[in-house]
Amino acid sequence: MAKNIAIVGAGPGGLACAMLLSGRGYKVDVYEKQPYVGGRTSALKRDGFTFDRGPTFLSMPYILEELFDSVGRKLDDYLDLLKVEPMYELRFEDLVFSPSQDSQETFNQIKTLFPGDEEGYNRFMTDTRRKMAALLPVLQNRHGSILDYARWRTLKALPELSLNQSLYEVLDSYFNDERLKLSFTFQSKYLGMSPWECPGAFSILSYMEHEYGVWHPRGGLNQISEAMASVIKEHGGNIYLDNPIQQILTKNKKVYGLQLPNGEERNYDEIVINADFAYAMTELLNKSNLKSYSKEKLDKKKYSCSSFMIYVGLDKQYDQAHHTIVFSKDYKKNVEEITKTKTLSADPSIYIQNPIVTDQSLAPRGQSGLYILAPVPNNFSLLDWENHKIEFRDLIYSIIEERTEFKNLRNHIVFEELLTPDDWQKQHHIYQGATFNLAHNLGQMMYFRPHNKFQSLKNCWLVGGGTHPGSGLPTIFESARITANSIMEHDKKGLVQR
Repeated sequence: MAKNIAIVGAGPGGLACAMLLSGRGYKVDVYEKQPYVGGRTSALKRDGFTFDRGPTFLSMPYILEELFDSVGRKLDDYLDLLKVEPMYELRFEDLVFSPSQDSQETFNQIKTLFPGDEEGYNRFMTDTRRKMAALLPVLQNRHGSILDYARWRTLKALPELSLNQSLYEVLDSYFNDERLKLSFTFQSKYLGMSPWECPGAFSILSYMEHEYGVWHPRGGLNQISEAMASVIKEHGGNIYLDNPIQQILTKNKKVYGLQLPNGEERNYDEIVINADFAYAMTELLNKSNLKSYSKEKLDKKKYSCSSFMIYVGLDKQYDQAHHTIVFSKDYKKNVEEITKTKTLSADPSIYIQNPIVTDQSLAPRGQSGLYILAPVPNNFSLLDWENHKIEFRDLIYSIIEERTEFKNLRNHIVFEELLTPDDWQKQHHIYQGATFNLAHNLGQMMYFRPHNKFQSLKNCWLVGGGTHPGSGLPTIFESARITANSIMEHDKKGLVQR
């Protein structure tokens, strides 16, 4: 008899897990507090404009293809993937670098812009290709026991982990030019971390983009969530939108069901939590079961930065790159303001997505929508965003107009929505507004990250950025595969306690 499984949260991890389980015959119910699927990987639609609410980069699409194939579906039947080329435009004070997935094109650009560093690029790609091959088995398997560190796959990967180096230090061994080092380390922001603190193993992040390219699904990355939701329903799964969970029910340190806001209780054999990890621990579970994750202990953990968002509709189109990153004039100072002093920067780094150059479906004819993000401190900073947000928004517009070709931007605004760290916390239930979840320092990775099979409660599982292997869409999809496979393996072995 098929098990009944509830998944709390319809983010990309929860949806991928639900898709894998429903495709294997499990009875799956997904509960989502918002009126849409996807969590942060969802669409914001206003006045004919469509924005991705969160992630805008897709790399390693073959992982998605594998997930769909495993449940008898073809990704191409659900998504139209468009390659973004060049991958992005990196704007420094004195030059613009536009890396391509075409390694020869990137080599030639480096030779022109950063003479003498071009061979370092070839070495980086060769070395990191080997590193990636060693690390993938570690990232794709669960770490539920400290003994997992003694497994051959982990021991084999150890020389590639760069345990004694930061990400910046790893890239320092390949490049001399500071701007080029930043071009291959800014990806640590995907984890909400500083390249000077991010573990050196994450040099695989920039490698993934250069090796597999950067992709845009027509309609936005939100279409990934819609596609997985369609497959779940095709396999008989249910998705309950506008259905927040009041509490995850437990007895004798074992989860057995969910309580809805109206008091109704629904029983399940297994429950998978896809809500923000620290939010779930503090708001959805009985505190007496969580001595390892009390609020006091959670507040001592390290968290990612947050993000200040501007979604802006324009009455014109700019013929600029799909992805643009404007680096702060003093990038290291800016990063330290975000992660250490937790202060608001007078010179923030800024990311701009201009997807209309790739996908005309995202705005009314002749118009366009820009997605603008500035990494900022999380809410442990105690910044008063109500008093700062308009001033900070104006600063961002000024920098963009001064340092990019998005000239006179403010004269063409027809729609604007802001999202601050406070909004992430209050509207989207992200603990302390840390949009990239728990930080990825060595003390919070693999075995030391909350386990996919949640160690504090029986019949309880985790999926998403708060568990192994971590944040970022490719790793979140891998977390779903690990969790779903683990549930199925435990069933086969008869080890899941009811």
